[in-house]
Amino acid sequence: MNYKTYLKLVIISVWLSVSLLSCNLKKNESAKNDSAIDSSKKLEWFQEAKFGLFIHWGLYSVPAGEWNGRKNYGEWIQYSANIPGEEYEKLAKQFNPVRFIAKEWVSMAKQAGMKYIVITAKHHEGFCMFDSKLTNYNIVDATPYGKDPMKALAEECRKQGLKLCFYYSVKDWHHPQFPVKYTYHTKQYPEGFHGFPNRDADYKKYFAYLEGQVKELLTNYGDIGIIWWDWSGPAFDPDELQNREMALALVDSIHKWQPKCLINNRMGGIGADYGTPEQEIPGGSQSTAFEVCMTLNGSWGYNKTDTTFKSADEVISNLVDIASKGGNYLLNVGPTSEGVMPEKAQAILKKVGNWLSVNGEAIYGTTSGGPSVRWNNSISGITAKPNTLYLHLFRWPGDNMLYLNDFVNEFNNAYLLADKEKKPLKVDVHSQGLMIYLPEQPIDSIDNIIVIKYKGPYKQFRI
Repeated sequence: MNYKTYLKLVIISVWLSVSLLSCNLKKNESAKNDSAIDSSKKLEWFQEAKFGLFIHWGLYSVPAGEWNGRKNYGEWIQYSANIPGEEYEKLAKQFNPVRFIAKEWVSMAKQAGMKYIVITAKHHEGFCMFDSKLTNYNIVDATPYGKDPMKALAEECRKQGLKLCFYYSVKDWHHPQFPVKYTYHTKQYPEGFHGFPNRDADYKKYFAYLEGQVKELLTNYGDIGIIWWDWSGPAFDPDELQNREMALALVDSIHKWQPKCLINNRMGGIGADYGTPEQEIPGGSQSTAFEVCMTLNGSWGYNKTDTTFKSADEVISNLVDIASKGGNYLLNVGPTSEGVMPEKAQAILKKVGNWLSVNGEAIYGTTSGGPSVRWNNSISGITAKPNTLYLHLFRWPGDNMLYLNDFVNEFNNAYLLADKEKKPLKVDVHSQGLMIYLPEQPIDSIDNIIVIKYKGPYKQFRI
């Protein structure tokens, strides 16, 4: 290789490596086309929504977390229990979700105050939860059920006004052309894991399959809100130039098939509109769009022995924390193999929905609040809208007084959001803050929200 060729490859590699990663998102260098819509416009519904339902559903729900006596497995059970492909495939004959009712799932999400659903169209196991014409390893052709639940969900989401979004795993433990080198390398599997390992696997052939399936998902089910990639591993590292070029071309195709469809950052960051921190909430507000995905209990997929559910109070606390930092909360529930949402999960989500029915104004369509709450233990977070701040109080001050520091705007009014009469609270306006006098007793059992109305554009206090 001569110097000019080498230099050219270095330049191309640097250019391709500019991507959107986790919360530190940057503008991706993906090629543009006439069908593409500005990312900020596409994100409007997403940033308004704030709260979504994640659903992990696949063959792993059949063993329900148990294999050979162990009961702590989840959606990675094939990997964790080292199940060969031929044996794992047999689960399809036992997968028969006869109790699945799309209306009930969508209604549960809507009543919980969720605005969109992200469901696993294909997880790492490679089993397709939709009617794919590119493989028989799907719910229509390989199971006794013989129907496409994604079609039913798409129709019901349209009826009830929720966005349907598809999760799709880049990694595939079933497809013979997915190279094992791109899977997870650990002490247990130093060379990676695959149900049907193939030393001659051709990633280009696999990617053509992936592209074909994404086209099916984006052309057969109506409007789709998000393509939610997962686990591309090292397949799109900067030195994998051919893989990145294929991904860039796929992003352009996605923009043509569904111009408004968002793309998350887990295909090596290529084409990404937002970031996806997992099981952790960022420490502070973010300058770019993000979505925290988190389990309601300890597993993503259904585990019959997993009863470690978050309380409704904890879910609401997380939602407020995330919204106060400018992000979305994508909360996961794993249904049973029969298609039933766990009763405990339903009860928790119903309580969250009841709280949002009263306090949703302080969540939906908000941005990160202005004043810092770092030194104010009484305020758990602040969300904002034009001329409005929402102060979230999970702890009621013992002296029934609250001081909002760093407020230098023209104060207008203050009241408790849950107060139906919106009675004004007594407020003393100081040069750099507000002293708010609260009732003797809180009005809400979880999070009491004080609404602060002010005039003019928001001004940030500076020392």
